Amino acid sequence: VYPMNHSPDLRLAVTLRLLDDEGQRRFGPGVAALLEEVREKRSLRAAAGSMGMAYSKAWRIVRAAEDALGYKLLSSTIGGRHGGGAALTAEAEALLGAYQALREEVSAYALQRFGEYFRDL
Repeated sequence: VYPMNHSPDLRLAVTLRLLDDEGQRRFGPGVAALLEEVREKRSLRAAAGSMGMAYSKAWRIVRAAEDALGYKLLSSTIGGRHGGGAALTAEAEALLGAYQALREEVSAYALQRFGEYFRDL
């Protein structure tokens, strides 16, 4: 135990997860990060690679989220002269936008309150 004036620096980490009625995770920071990478890279394979993740794992994550949410998150194009690709569906864009906005708002509020509650610790 540290005395008050010698306590380690504390910082706050806020994680936002969307759960179903049974408390099962349906959407959170991992899926959001993967979708953000797909949006940027226009490819699930490239997104997975940039995150150090196997393509098969990325597909499992996307499929599990789609099954849980009840709608598609990605629309894919197959091969061809310029190769295949992936894009976020309109539903995924709406979900990701709402999730990001809520995460920013909750984080800002939590940081403010953290400063108030822990300023003297």
